[in-house]
Amino acid sequence: MREPGPAPAALQDEQLFDLEIRLLLEAVYQRWQHDFRDYAVSSLRRRMRQAMTHFGCERLSQLQGRVLHEPEVFAQMLQFFTVQVSEMFRDPSYFRALREQVLPVLRTYPSLKIWVAGCSHGEEVWSLAILLAEEGLLARTILYATDINASALQRAESGIYPLDRVAGFSRNYLAAGGRGSLSDHYTSAYGGVAFDRRLKQQIVFADHSLATDSVFSEVHFVSCRNVLIYFNRALQDRALGLFNEALVRRGFLGLGLRETVQFSGHAADFEAFVPDQRIYRKA
Repeated sequence: MREPGPAPAALQDEQLFDLEIRLLLEAVYQRWQHDFRDYAVSSLRRRMRQAMTHFGCERLSQLQGRVLHEPEVFAQMLQFFTVQVSEMFRDPSYFRALREQVLPVLRTYPSLKIWVAGCSHGEEVWSLAILLAEEGLLARTILYATDINASALQRAESGIYPLDRVAGFSRNYLAAGGRGSLSDHYTSAYGGVAFDRRLKQQIVFADHSLATDSVFSEVHFVSCRNVLIYFNRALQDRALGLFNEALVRRGFLGLGLRETVQFSGHAADFEAFVPDQRIYRKA
């Protein structure tokens, strides 16, 4: 009988931690029907360690018990399963490309539907609403802003952001080709800013999972940036398949600067439209 060979301690710990992550993700799916099983493990490791520190657990398996039995703990864990980092007009060159190259095409449609998938705290959808308003297209556009995180959706829908973030938002807005001042679109009070309600009239906020849900509408443009990088290849393919299915013929897809349709199962479904900004058009 062969004796099991010793494994390096550090490697063994990492393997055990990855096993605990897989067990936790399966438990979450079975208990709460939220499917993170195809999220990239490399990214989950760091966030699960942060969650252990937050909840005071030495082992992820300890936290699993609380996630299964305490709904409020699972609600808090959503903040660690999902990444809520963004800013308004993030990557200004992307929004400038939308303004100068994509919107001139979209304005030929009598009405528009736009899907912001994985909208997080809403910075991107509010940026798009401002862009559309300045280009005279907002009144005939419906923007769908979706995410799996109910808390993030509530913050997105509020359209309220801390005042100390606004200087960065304004710099991005001007670099993106803003027509005036970002302050034209918000009011400030009590250390924060609230974006104009007229922008919100055209936005529908809704729960939607790229891992488990299907297409809910036909749209002319999908913007899903810095979300696919947290998925493994199988889930990236699923999400790109949903976008392809949702888009009208010759519709547009915008991804993050570190994301691509190349090497995916849907590479042939899209052609590069503004390659350096990861803006694609349905083939």
